[in-house]
Amino acid sequence: MQLNNKNILVVGASSGIGRAFAVELSKRNNHLIICARREDLLVSLVQEIEGNGSTAEFHIIDALNQQQAQELIDKIASRGKALDLALLNVGDGPSFNMNHVSVDEVQQNLALNYQSLVNFLIPLIALMKSQGYGTIAHTNSLAGFIGLPMQGPYSAAKAACRILMDSCRIELADAGLKFISLYPGFVATERVADDGIPAPFEISEQAAAQYMIRGIEKEKSDVLFPFVTASLIRLARILPKPLLAYILKKSVPETY
Repeated sequence: MQLNNKNILVVGASSGIGRAFAVELSKRNNHLIICARREDLLVSLVQEIEGNGSTAEFHIIDALNQQQAQELIDKIASRGKALDLALLNVGDGPSFNMNHVSVDEVQQNLALNYQSLVNFLIPLIALMKSQGYGTIAHTNSLAGFIGLPMQGPYSAAKAACRILMDSCRIELADAGLKFISLYPGFVATERVADDGIPAPFEISEQAAAQYMIRGIEKEKSDVLFPFVTASLIRLARILPKPLLAYILKKSVPETY
């Protein structure tokens, strides 16, 4: 797949990786359907996209609202123009200390990272099945492969997303649909600037977007990046659990 002259949906486009992704694709003569909660940021993004020579439209959507997600996909379907790619880029990973976390905090984080995916995934599958093709990409995290300290609820939610996308990839292959899971390591977004969590081998939002675009164009099922962080995660998954736990515990600040 070449991401030029395509009709592309970006969910969670107002800031961070989603915004960088949309900006990069706006340099390739695409039509971008962008959505998020913050209207002012979406308006400025549309202006930037159009300044780069692409077209865009924005929709104010709360990804946790199932009805709003369904209505947006219905609106896209009603136009009769195929949707080539959807990037589902909603999530948050604040630091959690399992000594102090509440049930509500864990459930809210699960909803933000997992339910937001489901709200768009199901109607998108129906739309793309009717087209006979389409690609659904999801911004996951390398944290979805292991239970990171101070990231337990986030890691658990991302692991659930990973497994769901894996199942979709198998079950819907004959329908012409492709599912791509994108696994960034530490990315220097505004959200994590002061979270106190160590961020080795951190990359910029723009670099992350470029990794994502290359991975989607190669139609890889799983895109892990950057190389060094991804390699460390692969190694961590084969280490004995007591050894891995000992290593990870060293990363927890004493204040926690």
